[in-house]
Amino acid sequence: MKVGVLALQGDFREHINSLIACGVDVVPVRRIQELNGVDALVIPGGESTTIAHLAQTFEIFDEIRNRIASGMPAYGSCAGMILLADHILDAAKDQKTFGGLDIVVRRNAFGRQVDSFEEDLEFKDGFPGLLKAVFIRAPWVEKVGEGIEVLATVKSHPVAVRSKTLFATSFHPELTGDHRIHQYFVDQVARPALKKVQ
Repeated sequence: MKVGVLALQGDFREHINSLIACGVDVVPVRRIQELNGVDALVIPGGESTTIAHLAQTFEIFDEIRNRIASGMPAYGSCAGMILLADHILDAAKDQKTFGGLDIVVRRNAFGRQVDSFEEDLEFKDGFPGLLKAVFIRAPWVEKVGEGIEVLATVKSHPVAVRSKTLFATSFHPELTGDHRIHQYFVDQVARPALKKVQ
């Protein structure tokens, strides 16, 4: 399995390092030919409107959206969660997303940069022990649709969700040195989804 990391803006290098630590073949994705060569995609934290704008500039926005709609496994952290959401509260004017996750997200829900924080989370789905989560201008999920599983919450708001092929977190696991979230995406989301298509 080859996993791409959308490398237009944000902390894509840290995601690449986390996936390499999981023993995965990783490719930075900026162009359509790179996207066409991967089986799954990670969308990093950063600025969701900037990432969407750059994806359009690099002419890969529609292809990413189409691949996700066709069942390509994807994981989005922070801004990546916003970009995978079907609906955004307080969206910027004309803000676009790749979509695919039937969730409503609120941008900057926990506050501004100065309100960033860390929290130990209980992560469902067989995770051993607590997970240290780093929240930086993070969104949260206001509403989940049918078929969305909530895996972790903070202040009763979902901060980790998944469907059959898509996974998203409000927090930044790539900043902690704990690679369990990336391993979870690879083993519990991407591989099972890809097996069903083969």
